[in-house]
Amino acid sequence: MMSAKLWAPALTACALATSIALVGCGNNKKESEQAAAAAQQAPMAQVGVIVAQAQNVEKTVELAGRTSPYEVSEVRPQTGGVILKRLFAEGSYVKAGQALYQLDQRTNSAAVENANAAVLQQSANLASLRTKANRYQQLIGINAVSKQDYDDLLGQIRVAQAQVEAAKAEVKNARINLDYSTIRAPISGQTNRSTVTTGALVTANQSNALVTIQRLDPIYVDINQSSSDLLRLRQELKKGSLGNSNNAKVKLKLEDGSTYPIEGTLAFSDASVDSNTGSVTIRAIFQNPDHLLLPGMYTSAQIVEGVLQNVYRIPQVAVTRTPTGQATLFVVNQKGIIEVRNVETSGTQGTDWIISKGLNAGDKVVIDGVAKVKEGQQVKTVPYQAQPSAAAPAKPAATQTQTSSTESKAKSNA
Repeated sequence: MMSAKLWAPALTACALATSIALVGCGNNKKESEQAAAAAQQAPMAQVGVIVAQAQNVEKTVELAGRTSPYEVSEVRPQTGGVILKRLFAEGSYVKAGQALYQLDQRTNSAAVENANAAVLQQSANLASLRTKANRYQQLIGINAVSKQDYDDLLGQIRVAQAQVEAAKAEVKNARINLDYSTIRAPISGQTNRSTVTTGALVTANQSNALVTIQRLDPIYVDINQSSSDLLRLRQELKKGSLGNSNNAKVKLKLEDGSTYPIEGTLAFSDASVDSNTGSVTIRAIFQNPDHLLLPGMYTSAQIVEGVLQNVYRIPQVAVTRTPTGQATLFVVNQKGIIEVRNVETSGTQGTDWIISKGLNAGDKVVIDGVAKVKEGQQVKTVPYQAQPSAAAPAKPAATQTQTSSTESKAKSNA
């Protein structure tokens, strides 16, 4: 009897513990079922997609370039003399034929007068010989003058005629030198600093230029393209992956990052590769009415190399890359499930990647919500709409209001 009484409390404690354990297991199972039901009732993730559409896209390349003048003329004197006056303002625009310097022309004027006198002298000699020939012609009929003397006289007349023509040519040459006493601009353009002043002695065809004139409208932009890029471009054209472009326009980006408002055209391309740099020079021509472009400026030129056919433009936010550099996209299939698609890119245009392989027309590419989905996930799709950039808050106004409030408090405390 004592044994039964001792075991009774122990059995009661075991029964109570078993009941508590069964109640706890029931509560855990109920919570799991509720969590599963809540998960089933949770809405699917919503992503913004665009429908891939094949198109032809111009492929552009950005290359470094440098401006150079359209025409350059180094003005040198063609006759000697002392400079009496400079007739232009340094740095000003001059027109072709405009007078730049005036030389002392007294020596050249005297040369013209001397040449004219030589013409008169030779003309008088010719007239005398012709008169003598007329007399000989009358006397030869009566054998008063030998035929040999008459023939010699005719020869002297021909020599005198040649001497008259030579004297006239000397007059023309002297007048040309006299005209050279006024040094004129050979082309229209912008002048730089004059290397001589009034009183300087100059000589014909001297090595130092008096002034340099540059024509800046239009202006050239010399662009360097590597021979490897040129070879790749020609191979793509040969394979047909890149179509020829009839658009020969060139856009220019200036040193401050701004875009030049006028488009240029390609003028020519070198037929050989520079052995020192391994590049080919391409020359573009730009209109420069305001002389915004100056010779020697460094620029960046955007040139249309060709047309990429049947490619896709996808916003850059949609493209991710694996550690190996493989470009990937999230695509929603017909069942609304996320798939990972490996693609190949062919450069960018604006804010979009150009996808050449890996996409098909009609594919739904995830643009908005890329970070919140994963492969195999069921999603809900809506058309993607680019969000406009939010306007910056008017911080200066708030600061001004706060300052005014602080000043009011300071005045009230005072």
